[in-house]
Amino acid sequence: MLTILGFAMIATFLVLIMMKKMSPIAALVLIPALFCVIVGKGAHLGDYVIDGVSSLAPTAAMLMFAIVYFGVMIDVGLFDPIVRAILKFCKADPMRIVVGTALLAAIVSLDGDGSTTFMITVSAMYPLYKRLKMSLVVMTGVAAMANGVMNTLPWGGPTARAATALKVDATDIFVPMIPALAVGLVAVVVLAYVLGLRERRRVGTLSLDGAPVREPEPENETVLVGAGAGVASGVSGARAGAGAGAGGARGVVGGSGEAGDLDAESGNDGSGDASDDDFKGLDPNRPTLRPKLYWFNALLTVALLTAMIMELLPIPVLFLIGAALALTVNFPHIPDQKARIAAHADNVLNVSGMVFAAAVFTGVLTGTGMVDHMANWLVDTIPDGMGGQMGLVTGLLSLPLTYFMSNDGFYFGVLPVLAEAGQAHGVSSLEIARASIVGQPLHMSSPLVPAVYVLVGMAKVEFGDHTRFVVKWAVLTSLVILAAGILFGII
Repeated sequence: MLTILGFAMIATFLVLIMMKKMSPIAALVLIPALFCVIVGKGAHLGDYVIDGVSSLAPTAAMLMFAIVYFGVMIDVGLFDPIVRAILKFCKADPMRIVVGTALLAAIVSLDGDGSTTFMITVSAMYPLYKRLKMSLVVMTGVAAMANGVMNTLPWGGPTARAATALKVDATDIFVPMIPALAVGLVAVVVLAYVLGLRERRRVGTLSLDGAPVREPEPENETVLVGAGAGVASGVSGARAGAGAGAGGARGVVGGSGEAGDLDAESGNDGSGDASDDDFKGLDPNRPTLRPKLYWFNALLTVALLTAMIMELLPIPVLFLIGAALALTVNFPHIPDQKARIAAHADNVLNVSGMVFAAAVFTGVLTGTGMVDHMANWLVDTIPDGMGGQMGLVTGLLSLPLTYFMSNDGFYFGVLPVLAEAGQAHGVSSLEIARASIVGQPLHMSSPLVPAVYVLVGMAKVEFGDHTRFVVKWAVLTSLVILAAGILFGII
């Protein structure tokens, strides 16, 4: 019964948010509370929620101070050279812009932190997508998949969890998987190319030399990272990145009759014209730039990432210290510090609120025992004849399980059971561990991943629209990685 109720709870949550009947934060709280009562453990709801909040509080703290730190780094211009190089490649071609989104997300993902990747990628690419009337869910989908492939880095989380759970070396898991993961990354770039061609056909070949059309801003839109009081943006940001003249986007060549493809597929094509106020990205003339402190900020960021990799201190503590140093050195005057914090406050509140709401969901799933029953049921359904193919089975199971469960739940709860079943049929723990990381491109769009709320919040995309668009492509990317691993004899 708990198995059925667990799947029913997850299905109810996904259906309601994809149909836009409830907001994600409300669904994350109310649906598990209702199912907790249905299970007959309503009296323990408070305990489950507190346990969930306690387990996710460090993550919420990390994201809060990471948003402030990297928001300040974006404000002061640390990432402008990388962004300029990508945007110079993109020009005003929708196909190049989508491919550039994948490349930028993959490069920034080397730090192993999803929220960082999404903040930098959206801050850089959002103005172009809006100015050229491109689909914003294409941006969020491609960024999430590129980050998902790169999330398998040993310091990214899943590989380290698999190594810890099965008591093997993380290097022995990751290094042999590099060819398969490289194929997966190529698949993301190829997919970005295909989606970019569709965008080019939908909106036409564009230039940046028209006049902007103003559009009223919704009152509840999330402030874009890099945008604060006094930050002038808009046309100059697009001009600096794209190497084109100032102004809005206009179509030179009309669409080819496929204009409705992405509209129907995503539910949000992001094609509304935007006002200049909408483009608060990487303006080369913004007053927050600190070119004289560029190398200090670069060294501080390298030191911070090195300390993260070496685990010198807990990650929330590192970001807290890093944010304090970044604010103090770059903005020594207290009013300026308050302005920078206020500029990123909406993102902080949005993401931390989602994390604590997700704590209710995970707390009820774990506390009621639903997640354990779901995992055991899935393992028990594996036919005996598939015992020798446990690598393939683990890879396939990693897709739904890492989407519907947290990485901790999957790697510490389910993976040891799969590894034990594999060993009984002569399949090594290393092979099982390698197969377990192939589902990460899909995992990075899971409603249980806090960083995904940074992505959709900054891009001003509905979570349900993002989910509808990205799931099929993320599944395809994961299957490509799994097929490559089997073909190369890694899995």
